[in-house]
Amino acid sequence: MRRVLSVLVENEPGVLSRVAGLFSGRGFNIESLNVAPSLEDGLSHMTITTTGDSSVIEQIVKQLRKLVTVVKVVDYEGITTVEREMMLIKVQADDTRRGEVLRLADIFRCKVVDVGLTDLTLEVSGDHEKIQAVIGLLARFGIREFARTGTVALRRSMQPE
Repeated sequence: MRRVLSVLVENEPGVLSRVAGLFSGRGFNIESLNVAPSLEDGLSHMTITTTGDSSVIEQIVKQLRKLVTVVKVVDYEGITTVEREMMLIKVQADDTRRGEVLRLADIFRCKVVDVGLTDLTLEVSGDHEKIQAVIGLLARFGIREFARTGTVALRRSMQPE
């Protein structure tokens, strides 16, 4: 089962390495990891997407809380969140199929960011399911390459902390 964890950490050298080491040392996988400074000086916010059943996630959260540099860990399971990913995707789109690709791009509110003679590069943002749907529908045209940011998430407003 896919899970999103929010981790507030002290912003100091080696923190990312310790968090990643915790996962790899116990055989857990990180599907995506985003790190950026938080509003509080000296702290960074990590959004980690991983998979596992409830007992695996419980172990991950307990182990993260034991790290000295970790200030707070929140498992977003059961909490209503706003989740987004961003992806750049280069799709084969010669003259005969360019119109179809552009129609799909319009439906998914993708932005065309580069045009070549035989391909288009699109920017798409949305939740995990939307990104997967775009990949699935554009695959029939031929995806040349893509790059994704991974998930960022925040608790929705009007939710108890």
